[in-house]
Amino acid sequence: MAFIISGGNVIAFAEYSDVTQTDQRLFEANEGIADADLVEDLTIKATSRILQLIRNTSWWKRYYLLEANDAQRLATTTRSTPDVPLPDPDLILGRQADFTDLCVYFTLYQYLLPKIADFTQQDTAEANKIGIYRTKYEELFRELIDDGTWYDFDASGTITSTEKLPTRSNLVRVR
Repeated sequence: MAFIISGGNVIAFAEYSDVTQTDQRLFEANEGIADADLVEDLTIKATSRILQLIRNTSWWKRYYLLEANDAQRLATTTRSTPDVPLPDPDLILGRQADFTDLCVYFTLYQYLLPKIADFTQQDTAEANKIGIYRTKYEELFRELIDDGTWYDFDASGTITSTEKLPTRSNLVRVR
């Protein structure tokens, strides 16, 4: 499990082997999708889409505006939530294995399985797998957003306690 890095920057959360290891039988049965370049291009596309989906969460918008204001680094062009930039994939330091899984699930359900699924018949194996991988993706995405402890906002190389902003917290009554 490794991110694809090009020119010192993360371009994908998963590589070819991550995708093939997740559903090896799919690639054995369908040689047309077993091309490493095709799969890695799709993981790059999936990573870009995942970053966009993270950007669209209320958690990221609140987190970015809060952190940027606290650090007095709020650019003059960032006035409201529509101006909030995409998360920088190079600053995702925590839970990287989960981001790899997230990318794999998204690539499988959004790009690869629809290429081979027979949607003319009801309840085909590929159509069922699309639903399974979509569910896994949605659950893991929600878990990562709820966790909020994986982003190094100040690019210091470590995630400090002030950079951890979970969306949910357990309130405990203390007597």
